Amino acid sequence: MYKLLIRPILFWFDPEKVHYFSFSFIKLISKIPFVPAILTSIYEVKDTGLEIEVFGLKFKNPVGLAAGFDKDAKCYQELSNFGFGFIEIGTLTPKPQDGNPKKRLFRLKRDNAIINRMGFNNGGVAAAVERLKKNKGVLIGGNIGKNKLTPNEDATSDYLICFETLFEYVDYFVVNVSSPNTPNLRELQEKKPLTKLLQTLQNENNIKPKAKPILLKIAPDLTDEQLLDIIDIVNETKIAGVIATNTTISREGLQSENKAEIGGLSGKPLAKRSTEVIRFLSEKSNKAFPIIGVGGIHSAKDALEKLEAGASLLQLYTGFIYEGPKLVSDINKAILKKS
Repeated sequence: MYKLLIRPILFWFDPEKVHYFSFSFIKLISKIPFVPAILTSIYEVKDTGLEIEVFGLKFKNPVGLAAGFDKDAKCYQELSNFGFGFIEIGTLTPKPQDGNPKKRLFRLKRDNAIINRMGFNNGGVAAAVERLKKNKGVLIGGNIGKNKLTPNEDATSDYLICFETLFEYVDYFVVNVSSPNTPNLRELQEKKPLTKLLQTLQNENNIKPKAKPILLKIAPDLTDEQLLDIIDIVNETKIAGVIATNTTISREGLQSENKAEIGGLSGKPLAKRSTEVIRFLSEKSNKAFPIIGVGGIHSAKDALEKLEAGASLLQLYTGFIYEGPKLVSDINKAILKKS
């Protein structure tokens, strides 16, 4: 029903407006008695065979919602009713910021893809915490970044502010230095500044009564040499793992008219490269750390390929928009069938 009826109607309208409309609609219907239970009964696959423990956390299933969908933690409780094993909120920054000028979100229908140049638009980490205080059992990842006006030499302080503010309210952290939509942010992926940033966060983490997993989200555009550096950095700083991958700046093979829009590309065109990065990291590190696989998952087959390549967990974003919530249950059923 989603692909035949709902999606064609939604795709008539501006994608950013549809995103906010969808949030409002999901929150509204979730207030109706029994609707959350009905959604859960339709989309959640309950089976102990799906449970998995990764970096010390127990996930009820390995399929999560990627960061960027619920940036401000406004709808995580309602979104969890669609069968996700975990929800990643953010990217959050210390101060609220509007992000880049609109229009900044584009559908590439012929490619089953999206280009975004949102620019870390969010209401700030403190506002998100107030909503996370109401969490009722959803496993939450906190994706953190720096404000646009913060120079790279001061970036660590922004990440520390987000880390400290969120610490009590998320289950794991994700350090985002790979978005192409904040000027010069990707420069922080270079070995020296990245090692310093992650080590500083890990030092703060280690003095807590109970440390929480810190993961690094990387770009798919890194070279093999840079990926080897990532392996070295993870081993040196002893962070918990890697999320592979963020959006790409590549436009190879696209057919849609608006393919030249500036921003990060997500969706089906990213599937192959994302899986290559997962396999490279897994094999070259001898599976030394967990990997969350994200990028181009539009079917259960796509998901299984990422798990086979070495991913421990999965995340959806663009595939969830194009394929609908049934994709979550399709993947979980396929995982059970294969196990």
